[in-house]
Amino acid sequence: MSAAGQGQSSGGGSNRGRALGNATPSYDHRITVFSSNGRLYQVEYAMNAVRLPGVTSVGVRGADSVCVVGQRSARATKDKLLDTASVSRLFPITERLGLLATGIAGDGRTLAHEAKNQTAQFRFKWGYEMPPDVLAQWIADRAQICTQFVSKRPSGVVAMILGIDDEKETPQLFTCDPAGYFLGHKAASAGHKDREAVNFLEKKMKNNPSLSFPETIQMAISALQFALKEDLKATEIEVGVVRKDDPIFRLLTAAEIDEHLKAINPGKQS
Repeated sequence: MSAAGQGQSSGGGSNRGRALGNATPSYDHRITVFSSNGRLYQVEYAMNAVRLPGVTSVGVRGADSVCVVGQRSARATKDKLLDTASVSRLFPITERLGLLATGIAGDGRTLAHEAKNQTAQFRFKWGYEMPPDVLAQWIADRAQICTQFVSKRPSGVVAMILGIDDEKETPQLFTCDPAGYFLGHKAASAGHKDREAVNFLEKKMKNNPSLSFPETIQMAISALQFALKEDLKATEIEVGVVRKDDPIFRLLTAAEIDEHLKAINPGKQS
């Protein structure tokens, strides 16, 4: 082989090596590609999107009720011309099921819209409301499918589902993450300060207290206040509840939230 040929061969090999060298560490370019240590980086990036600064959420299950509390975004609380109802992260999925989306707001709205369609189809087909655990399973399946196709991306949202199980007649609280993993909880948190809120809840809930309806709400708000290290105002949070005696998902008004804040922080103006 001539020197020129050898040079071309060597150069070609070098180019291929550089190409392979550039491609080898790029495990995060495609959702379907595992890294060498078994990780899906795009799913981890989606979890990081949920934990971006600004929004933290807490859910607590009581003896006969379940409550979720979501922090409103800074824009919703500071923009005087903004209709705060238009930036809610709490969605009624059915009359009896609610969903709190923590993470990218657009992904949360899309998820809520699809969940509404799914629950409507379930009711039409089976003649009764979709149970909370079935909705959680569907959301988890939807998220998991997004980890298998290059044409999709994971949703940057952790969903909290709350409702009453009609068969067991008990309150239910579930979380679903971008990896397609769902769990039932006595209490849970998601978002920027989730670890701090979980630490608070673990201490308060370790003896499995039988929380009344007001205590359930106040426990959730207290956990959020502890995580954020500040006394919250009624305009800075939104609260969704479902009760066993009245299993209709509803949002508390600012006046109702204010009453609970006064009970938590007596003597302070909210």
